[in-house]
Amino acid sequence: MRDARRVVVKVGSSSLTTAAGGLDADRVDALVDVLAQHAGRPDREIVLVSSGAIAAGLAPLGLTKRPRDLARQQAAASVGQGLLVARYTASFARYGRRVGQVLLTSDDTSRRAHYRNAYRTLGQLLSMGAVPVVNENDTVATDEIRFGDNDRLAALVAHLVRADLLVLLSDVDGLYDGNPATPGTRRIDQVRGPAELEGLDIGSAGRAGVGTGGMVTKVEAAGIAAGAGVPVVLTSAVHAADALAGRETGTYFHPTGRRAAGRLLWLAHASAPTGALTLDEGAVRAVVERRTSLLPAGIAGVEGDFSAGDPVELRDAAGRAVARGLVNFDAKELPRLLGRSTRELARELGPAYEREVVHRDDLVLLRS
Repeated sequence: MRDARRVVVKVGSSSLTTAAGGLDADRVDALVDVLAQHAGRPDREIVLVSSGAIAAGLAPLGLTKRPRDLARQQAAASVGQGLLVARYTASFARYGRRVGQVLLTSDDTSRRAHYRNAYRTLGQLLSMGAVPVVNENDTVATDEIRFGDNDRLAALVAHLVRADLLVLLSDVDGLYDGNPATPGTRRIDQVRGPAELEGLDIGSAGRAGVGTGGMVTKVEAAGIAAGAGVPVVLTSAVHAADALAGRETGTYFHPTGRRAAGRLLWLAHASAPTGALTLDEGAVRAVVERRTSLLPAGIAGVEGDFSAGDPVELRDAAGRAVARGLVNFDAKELPRLLGRSTRELARELGPAYEREVVHRDDLVLLRS
């Protein structure tokens, strides 16, 4: 951990705000004190993924608790995001550091061109000495805001920027084998793979009540990052300095996989399918076992209203999702293509139709 050059740090709402809503300036400053020290090193770069926009907007809008309806959540995010970035800007300015706001949705990063743009923007900010402050674009997001927490976003950003380490900061100092408040429970120092998590009672709610995440989302995010080759430290915000200095703290998740194609990681873990294609038995075998592209001849049915480039689910005859991919045709185009060869379609409709419905480079398996 001491040698990690590029580090993504995620901090949750409960570590930045009060339970009643509104930013806690002292907490923000305490976090920035630690981050600025490391961001100022020539051998280290810091990307901050920060929750807190909705929570920060509660008090200014006269809300006493996080609203349940989407419209008021988005309104709170609209007010709170400006306050959040302004607070970070002022706090980092004490160290002569600039910050750059980067708001993302899953759609921005599952599409090829958008993914490249996000990568270039983050890389340019780091090369110019700025600290990127990343958040979901809660003001316009729909499914993303219902997903709630930024833990998964942090795991995906860690992969996007090719981070050497992901630090997840919580209001709990690590992963426990039960409720940390229950006598006799113990903190788990290291996790070497998913099998070690089986049977654990992992709580789903944070203590502060202003965020929507909890230990479940953090463990899921740690699994995503570790599975993509990025080690993870899960600890409390008060131990951020220990985590970044490489001192023993919290729970360490060992990498369990190799770095994958970035867009496919987003496609598997962050995209919201806008439709579904039902495959015949031969197409399921071709996609799952031989890892081929999906052709029109193997599609038995189409559901949803999607456009070319949207993520869709690929299902078998029983309705089970076997893969997810970016489709090359609009939903309204597909019915007349089903069951037909690309050569036949090219003769009848033109060369633009002699192509895959989902190319194998834009497809990720959900089961094998």
